[in-house]
Amino acid sequence: MHLSSEEKKEVFATYGASNTDTGSPESQIALFSLRIAHLTAHLKQNHKDHTTERALKMLVGKRRRLLDYLIKKDINRYRAIIAKKELGIRK
Repeated sequence: MHLSSEEKKEVFATYGASNTDTGSPESQIALFSLRIAHLTAHLKQNHKDHTTERALKMLVGKRRRLLDYLIKKDINRYRAIIAKKELGIRK
């Protein structure tokens, strides 16, 4: 999946501080969530694609580590990102 730069800027503007805020955990978590949703849909159709399955597990791990980082640093920011239902993240 390749997101165009306009789509990435839109994600960063929605979840980050600005459309150039690529480093905040919230914007990275949102970007990972989009990629995870795309890979999940791909695996529903291609269940024997083990390379994609491995990439999906790695992305889920990266997102989990960022969420754990947010819990340690600022619990309110973590709760705010979890409250956004469109990302599909559960506790």
